[in-house]
Amino acid sequence: MTFSRTIFSINCMLLTACFISLCSCSSTDQEMADDSTTYVEDACSVTRYHEICVHSLASFSNTAKRDPSKWARAGVSVTITQAKLVSQYLANLQSRNTTRGRNRVALSDCIELFQDTLDFLHGSLDVLRNFTGQDFNSQMEDVISWLSSALTDEDTCLEGFGGHAGWKMKRNHLLQNEVLNSTYMTSNALALVNKLATSGPQQPLKDP
Repeated sequence: MTFSRTIFSINCMLLTACFISLCSCSSTDQEMADDSTTYVEDACSVTRYHEICVHSLASFSNTAKRDPSKWARAGVSVTITQAKLVSQYLANLQSRNTTRGRNRVALSDCIELFQDTLDFLHGSLDVLRNFTGQDFNSQMEDVISWLSSALTDEDTCLEGFGGHAGWKMKRNHLLQNEVLNSTYMTSNALALVNKLATSGPQQPLKDP
């Protein structure tokens, strides 16, 4: 009986320890999740399109945390991805050879504008990955100028199709949505860079 009671007591102690450990892990996981949400919410508080910012940058929370330089790079990085999607979408439309007249001209102009946009975005990301404290202010001015130019190019692309007749409404809406998403993300990236410019230089790491 004594031996059985000892075994029972040991089992109870082990079960209690496991339960405490599981509760502790669950609590830690919840705290980490809360921290991640706080990081991205805080970073996106300066952006105009807050929901898009949170959705597109949530995965960077654990690495960027409260580092303005990492959030700025993340913002430009996801914008490059979106701009590439738009560029591919436009190229596919052109390859189908279904546009005519002014719409064809607008499409051609839009493709060229998004190539310029991608150049501006890649140049910005390169600076954000390699900026120095000594040249910080001038480098941030360059990035802000490039992102502003990218935003202007995207708006110009969108306006090119705005008043054209004969463009199928469904296709027009798809195009508008793709380009608008890109403009929203570029705007958010610009806001994050402005926050970095205000915060001052920090030694950048190579991610994201």
